[in-house]
Amino acid sequence: MTSTQRSSSQSFSTLLLHWWDTHGRKDLPWQQNPTPYRVWISEIMLQQTQVTTVIPYYERFMNSFPTLQALAEAPIDQVLHHWTGLGYYARARNIAKTAQVCRTLHAGVLPQNAEALEALPGIGRSTAAAILSLACGQSAAILDGNVKRVLARRFGETEWPGKLAAQKRLWELSIQHTPKARCADYNQAMMDFGATFCTRSKPQCTACPFVSDCVAYTQNLVATIPGKKPKKAVPTFTVAMAIIRDQHQNLYLEQRPNEGIWGSLYSFPEYADLATLQSTYSNLPKSAEIKTSTVVTHKFTHRTLLITPVFLQLANDRPTIDAINGYWVKPHHALSQLGLPAPIKRLIQSLQDNP
Repeated sequence: MTSTQRSSSQSFSTLLLHWWDTHGRKDLPWQQNPTPYRVWISEIMLQQTQVTTVIPYYERFMNSFPTLQALAEAPIDQVLHHWTGLGYYARARNIAKTAQVCRTLHAGVLPQNAEALEALPGIGRSTAAAILSLACGQSAAILDGNVKRVLARRFGETEWPGKLAAQKRLWELSIQHTPKARCADYNQAMMDFGATFCTRSKPQCTACPFVSDCVAYTQNLVATIPGKKPKKAVPTFTVAMAIIRDQHQNLYLEQRPNEGIWGSLYSFPEYADLATLQSTYSNLPKSAEIKTSTVVTHKFTHRTLLITPVFLQLANDRPTIDAINGYWVKPHHALSQLGLPAPIKRLIQSLQDNP
């Protein structure tokens, strides 16, 4: 590192830590007793999700699974239930897998070195560094979405951070400016500064401690840095779902395959179109009441799903339904015990509100 780089590094980290000491958030739940386990869960939850959304989920999760051992012993349905509404459910499946791996290979605790952490399901380079710095007192550079934005603006990285070359340059910047001392505070400050100050839209540039040296600000490029991901057309998929209730108001749900969208979550039987659904249930007793409801729209990050709910109220015995992972459950049990996709949860709640 040259003397100029060393001076720049010291100046950047010093200014940021001054900002953190005055303005940083220090009362977030995972900042209290920051063990590797607590930090890990918070970092996974905070991926693609805002702090205000995460806090109640995190608190409920920690109440139910206060230790890694408790998480390792929990059924996957229970873990997914606590994740219902957070989205990106692969995160929940990965933390369950990681807890079990740690119980088997690491004496029931998270390892405290980067290589071993990054070998665990769902833990990448930045998450491993966050665990090591925030909970273990090690100096380790991070690079989450907020950090990428701060570094890209301050140092003028104009390309989309998803490009390998841009990501490599941002990692180099992150490593260069991460201090040995107070690394935990520095990394907290980087994440907090990006989340509350150097935000994606309407950043507080005029009050920024880096305003005089910020490439994006001085070159009037704040709105275009970091570069945007190339846009692709968002495909729309349509499905029909059979919402079947028996004469005791039990609902029929099926557990989805482990992988794919909504993996391991419980949902209603799904069909490619309304005609296929109607054909499947054409042999129901004539006393069964069948109603088609308003289409439900659910937006994922990369697709839009249009669901046509078809309500089938049975007056007599339950039909024979050929499904290995099918279950009849009370609505309150589904809502309180099972992992449910957000639109399925809303549909079940609507049934309770309008029986």
